[in-house]
Formats: sequence, C-alpha cells, structure tokens
Amino acid sequence: MVRIFVALFLLFLSSPTSAQRRSEAWVEKTIRAMSLDEKVGQLLVPVVRSGFRNVESDDFQKLRRNIVDFKVGGYHVVGTDPAGLALLINDMQRTAKVPLMITADLEGGTGYVIPYATRFPLAMAMGAAGSEQLAYEAGKATATEARAVGINIDFYPVVDVQNNPGNPIINIRSFGEDPGKVSSLATAYIRGVQEAGVIATAKHFPGHGDVASDSHLELPVLGVTRERLDAMELPPFKAAIDSGVGAVMTAHLYIPALEPEKGLPATLSRNVLTGLLRDEMGFKGLLFTDALDMQGVAGHFSIEESAIRSVLAGADVVLFPIDVERTFIGLKGAAESGRLPLPRLDEAVRRILRAKLTLGLDKYRPANVERLSTTVGSRQNRDLAQKVADSAITLVRDEKNAVPLRLAPEQRLLHINVLDSRIGWREGPVGLSLTAELLKRFPKTTTVQLDDQSIRNEYEMTRRMAEMVDAVVVAAFIRVAAYKGSIDLKPEQIRLLKDLSAMNKPFVFVLFGSPYLLHHVPELPSYMLTYDTHPGAELAAVKAIAGEIPIQGKLPISLPGLYAIGHGLTR
Repeated sequence: MVRIFVALFLLFLSSPTSAQRRSEAWVEKTIRAMSLDEKVGQLLVPVVRSGFRNVESDDFQKLRRNIVDFKVGGYHVVGTDPAGLALLINDMQRTAKVPLMITADLEGGTGYVIPYATRFPLAMAMGAAGSEQLAYEAGKATATEARAVGINIDFYPVVDVQNNPGNPIINIRSFGEDPGKVSSLATAYIRGVQEAGVIATAKHFPGHGDVASDSHLELPVLGVTRERLDAMELPPFKAAIDSGVGAVMTAHLYIPALEPEKGLPATLSRNVLTGLLRDEMGFKGLLFTDALDMQGVAGHFSIEESAIRSVLAGADVVLFPIDVERTFIGLKGAAESGRLPLPRLDEAVRRILRAKLTLGLDKYRPANVERLSTTVGSRQNRDLAQKVADSAITLVRDEKNAVPLRLAPEQRLLHINVLDSRIGWREGPVGLSLTAELLKRFPKTTTVQLDDQSIRNEYEMTRRMAEMVDAVVVAAFIRVAAYKGSIDLKPEQIRLLKDLSAMNKPFVFVLFGSPYLLHHVPELPSYMLTYDTHPGAELAAVKAIAGEIPIQGKLPISLPGLYAIGHGLTR
C-alpha cells in the first residue's frame, strides 16, 4: 500500500502521462460540476481550535456555515484529545460536499498539537542527532498518527536555514545552519511523511532563517542578494521539490532582491511565487500561504486584498482567513469582475483537487476512532521520540569536567530552573520532569525557580543557597514562540549565571530552547543543549547529566566567535 501511494504521489507531481490523465477523471468531473462559489470556497482553509462538538451546538453550526455556505476546501486543526478531534473531523467531512483537506502544524510530531499523541523533538534536535534515518522514522511515525485521527496535510518540515542567532521565530524549528544538512534531513523527513499517506509541506518559501523579527508581529526584510539566496536559502527548497514534496508554504517576508514593489511580502509577490517557485524551480504541487492573520500581511493589507493578491501571485490556498465570509466575498467579487481570471482560479482548484485525489479523498473513509488507542501515542513511537531526544544532547563545553555528575548520596545538589517567562508555555509548565528525574538520581536535591516575576530577594537567596551545596545544576528555558518577539533572559538572570559560573564547585548548565545564550554569558564553564522544551528533552538531559546515555550530539548551528558547526564533546 505504501509503494502504491508513493508511486501515485510522484505521478501527480510529474509531467502528464496517460495513467495520470485517467486518474484525473475525478478531478475534471468534480471541477466541471462546481459553481463559482464552490471553486472560490476550495481556496479557503480556516482554523478550528478544539475537539469534540455536538453537531447541534452553536460552535459546530459556525463550522457548518463555513463548509456549506462558503464551501471551504479544508480546515486547519489544533485539537484536544485524539478521539474528540477524530469525531469532529468525521462530522466536518460528512458535512462537506467535496472532502476536506485537514491540515496541522506537526512540527514536534502529532503530539505537538494533540495531547496523548507522540511528541517528537523539533527539527534542530534532529539536526544535532544528524541521522537521516531518525528523521525519516520520525516523519513516518508522525504521519501515521496524524492520518489515524483524520489529518492529511502536515505543515512540516521547516526547511529554512537558521543562520541568524537573533531569529526569534525559526530558531530550533530549523534543522540547522548548513543548507546541505537541512536539505538531507528535510528530504528524509518528507519521505517518511509521504510514505505514510500524508502530504508534507516545505516552509517558509523562499527562506525565513536570516531575519531577526517575527512575521507574526511585523513584516521582516531579508536584504540579501539573489546570489546569496541561491547559495543559502533556496537549496533546501529545491531539494524538497526534487524529492517530490507535495506542498510548499510561503513566507511573510519582503525580499528586495526578488520583488521591486517596496514592502510587498513574498506571499503576495508573483515574482516570488510564480516567477521563482513555479517557473524557475519547477514546483508543481500545492502552494499554501502562511497564515493571513499574521501581522506581516494583516498589518499592511485588508482581509480581501491579501487573499486576492496571494492567489494572483500564485498561491492555491488561503490559510487562516481572518474573516471567512469577507474573504469569500472578496475573492468571488474579484473573479466576477475579471481581476482574478477564471483560468487562474481553475488552476488553483485543480491543484487542490489533485492533492485530495493523492490523499484518497475521492474515496473518503472516516477515521476509525476505535483503532486510535493502538495507533496514537504507541510505545514504539514514544521510544523513537526519546531516542531522538537522547541522540540530540550536545555538550558544547565542560571546563570543570562536571559531566557526568558524580555525587555521593549525602552530597547536596542545588537545581535552579531559570525561565524566560512564568506563563505562556504552550505545552504546560516546564521543568517538572527535570525536577522529578534529578531527585530520583540525587536524593538531596533542592529545586528553586527564577522567572520574569521573581524579585531581587529570590536571586540573593539563590546565591546564598549555591554557596552551601556541593554542586549546582542550572536549567534555562528560552521559548521560541510566535508573538514572543525575543529570545533573551532578563538582566538579573544573566547576572546570576555569571556569578554561579565563578564558583569553584561542580556546575552543570543545560539549555532548553534557543541555543544561543552563550553569547550573552560566555563565562559559563558548562554548556549543554537540548534544542527543545518538552518533557522528553528534560529526561534526556538528566540521563546525560547522570551518565546514563552517551553524549554524542553535534552543533547543527555555529556559535559565532566561539564554536563551529559540528562541534560537540563526547562522554
């Protein structure tokens, strides 16, 4: 079955053959039967942020209105439990005349958006592990769980090259800084996803890695030459296209080297989407806008105008329209007036229908809720995810030879969790697994937490406690999150780390999230990286600190002036 899907998938992305033309009978039959309303609606993919809903509830009736009245082509889901989400998707699919594409941001596995599913480490952890096989297996496991729930399009992998330490939004979501490594790991992940019957999405075209601002908040400018784009940003996209990736997502960036209209985001640029991606790079698959509720576009263009201009530029799907009705009316009006030519509209609809055909939606079957408990969050997948997390641990520096940490049962350990923010963690409070696992191994452990709400007296008390113990472990948590806008700790937290670094006792520093803190505290004698902020990363860190697993990860990014790509101590 896997081989059949892969063969069909590559078939639809290649030049037309007689077999493809026969297979496209459903596409042509469907589009010929569509009204203008139905064609326009296919371009829209709004978001639903919950699971089970009674079909007679007001909430479901709002979804039903979008599906029935505005004919939307799909829905993006952020779910609750797997069964509740599967039931909701089944109900939405039964409501739709043409089966819906169901999309999700599965950047950390299906468990990134659905509790109880498997949470895989983010891409930079895979970059540190350096294994194409692990990337492939993670993609396949993720897609298997997603498809079981009813999700059929994975908005991953991020193929942006992370080469700007100040980037607050790509960062650990990227495989790393080297375009070649990003390409090889991304294509391995894509292969795993698509072999499992889900469409993978390479994002964010033409490259979001070398900016220092968040397009959720503003429009970043990528002011590099075309030659630099060809050498750095574009190769992973080309590799993804050549490997048969089914979808690409645009970036809300302004790139003067590609677009002469000042301030025009790539998402709305025909030069970028059609001229570069379609014509030069030969991409024939499905092209999604990034979310149109982000300020990189929404702050500069109206709801209607952003949708119209994105489709004119070459996008097939308008993602996260702020107002479905206004977007629908705007696109329909543009089609009726001739501003949006009907051949361009039909071209987009055909690509959407072809994608649905490759997913088997012409013969749609509801998700089997009874099988979820044996598929989603399986022991095999969870063990694989932990293997990736363990393999990613990178020991950048250990000047005092504190790793592995050897303490006698009576010796005291101070464990300090340093958080950039007390609230706002998308997967719940951080540091809990770390605290519990350290206590299992070092019984005389005392834990304190310092965050953005801590007062000066707490820092002074922590300094005094550090003087009284035999060893110190500091775990810093720095989120990479939409709308956050920075990847920094507070000045008082930085001062504490500098003071602790000067102490003459075993000191282990482990960083969860953005890997670049060493630039701000170069005095740190110990520097261990996990590249994520979930419990599996916390467990991996404790096992590394305690000497229970080999430490073998390598930096997938450079720490300029300090360490090069590929550096990493072994233990």
